[in-house]
Amino acid sequence: VSSMDVYGFLNLAPFSFFNAIADQPPTIVFAPNGPRPGGGAKDPLTNIENTNEFVVNLCNWELRDAMNESSEHVDPTVDEFELTGLNPAPSIHVNTPRVKAAPASLECRCITRMRLPSPNPKIENNMGSGKVVGIHIDDAIIDDGMIDMAAYHPLARLGYMDYTAVESTFEMLRPDLGTKY
Repeated sequence: VSSMDVYGFLNLAPFSFFNAIADQPPTIVFAPNGPRPGGGAKDPLTNIENTNEFVVNLCNWELRDAMNESSEHVDPTVDEFELTGLNPAPSIHVNTPRVKAAPASLECRCITRMRLPSPNPKIENNMGSGKVVGIHIDDAIIDDGMIDMAAYHPLARLGYMDYTAVESTFEMLRPDLGTKY
């Protein structure tokens, strides 16, 4: 997720807890959990609450090392684009830049932030949602009007420190529709 504070400092941070939750309008949810070292909300959450916008940059195998580097807890004034060697690209519908090398990016406006229960007063659990207002997809991963997952090679967090990259897919049609979405 790329975000920008009110002073223009850029932030990049990976989120394991992320999903699409609706398509009318397109809506995503993610969980910026845990404290910053030294206390307070994580930078992306603060930025999003202050600007009401962010960009979800979907990671692939090729971006795995930069994504991991962006998880480092650094001062809010540190630009994680510079830290990771990734280049920002302008967004169209939000001021926050996207990751130029990301195969797909979702420009979002914040809908809500919900604080979730936590048994540890030092750990903050949050859920944020965003309405997707712009989508960027690299033409290199499009085949016959659809995303080619083999070309995309998306990365996913499994749990612990384990990840996977999609290498093969299969199709299953819904029995009541007999068609693809």
